[in-house]
Amino acid sequence: MKVATYEGKGEVVYTEEHWEIFKDKRRRAKEITKRLKEFGIDSLVYGSVARGDVKRNSDIDIFIPYQIPSYKIEIALDGFEIVERRIIQATPNYAIKGEFVLTDSTIVSFPLVKMKENELDFYRFGGCLGYDGLMEDKRVAGVDKRLILIIPTENGHLEIPIKDVQPSYVAKTLGVRLEIVKERMRVLERRREIGRTGIFLYKVVPSFTSFEAYLMEIAKENPMVRKRLNI
Repeated sequence: MKVATYEGKGEVVYTEEHWEIFKDKRRRAKEITKRLKEFGIDSLVYGSVARGDVKRNSDIDIFIPYQIPSYKIEIALDGFEIVERRIIQATPNYAIKGEFVLTDSTIVSFPLVKMKENELDFYRFGGCLGYDGLMEDKRVAGVDKRLILIIPTENGHLEIPIKDVQPSYVAKTLGVRLEIVKERMRVLERRREIGRTGIFLYKVVPSFTSFEAYLMEIAKENPMVRKRLNI
């Protein structure tokens, strides 16, 4: 990638190699989301694959934004190699999610509890695309882990440190509430200061059981999980 100047902001101009990496990851994202769609499951692609600022080792992150029995997802993914099934929760107050880890750095995640509106805003903050937008080869703006606002351009993207602009500008650009911008800034700034911290819950789901049944087993031993499940 090459960096140029565009209206006082940094523009990253993609090389042919970058575009090829991006196209490969988009092809994989389309393959998975199309299969889910065929089984009546709507999904989002979020992060760098939605924005365009991918690297060769970037994950292809796909999220199903509503509760659905995990077996339905597993049936839809039949034929794709599932490397791992796991249950993740970032903090005791965040949604508990299931993740199917597939080959080619692909992760399909879904909530195991009812999500709060601000948790859905997390995906919009990072940049997310629905099925139609993905199939139309659109790219969207979003904030990366460096707290840089990525705005797609014809030749690459603009990079704007969000500390250099008003949070309201970021919120308007991304279509999220101002509160989520301030909250994500606090979280990511803290992560940069103290390093990446561990997550609250990370459990690999055994092959002989479902996500839901295993989560209930976890809840028996973990009062914070029980609280998030309202049981």
